Amino acid sequence: MKFYLSSYHLCDPPERLSALAAKNNRVAVVQNALDAYTDLERRRIGLQREFADLKTIGLAAEELDLRLFFGKAAELENLIEGFGYLWVTGGNTFVLRRAFSLSGLDSILQQKLNEDDFVYAGYSAGVCVLAPTLKGLHIADDPQAMPKGYVSQIIWTGLGFIPYCVAPHYRSNHSESPLIEKEIEYFIEQKIPFVALRDGEALILDSKTPLAF
Repeated sequence: MKFYLSSYHLCDPPERLSALAAKNNRVAVVQNALDAYTDLERRRIGLQREFADLKTIGLAAEELDLRLFFGKAAELENLIEGFGYLWVTGGNTFVLRRAFSLSGLDSILQQKLNEDDFVYAGYSAGVCVLAPTLKGLHIADDPQAMPKGYVSQIIWTGLGFIPYCVAPHYRSNHSESPLIEKEIEYFIEQKIPFVALRDGEALILDSKTPLAF
């Protein structure tokens, strides 16, 4: 699996994503990190922006709402096979981690790590969820956020696909940037390995060499 891990939306230049060869140009867009937010119109507008951004680099985007696959991992696995890319947006990392678990996407992605023609891409929460731990993220994201249809148990372990945490929006023109400074202080105090990304930056990785960025 290849990884495109951005701080915020597409990095500069955006074609770095589509340059990662996948089996096709279909992208499943996952917005479930926003499930705790109640402004549905803002979410709809945001989804259209994701579609438009991805279209500009030659990718065909479709929404994948993981809530429709809670308890239906086999169906989700069959659906995922039709896509070359997964694009996971920002929001609440703890909500997103629960969505991955409830739908079985975490296990599905684990099985796809050795597939060279599949790309996991995303930004903010969609990147943070890949780390070994979600500790420290509680400074910017509410672990107690509980959308309808979710279980109440907080998951503190990330997917562990990369061996460090990612601090997005570092010293950027983003509302969460001051909180990210505090996250980094936590990582340093707790001796948790991390990489800080400014908006406009992205890590391009391969599952076989997760330290090469």
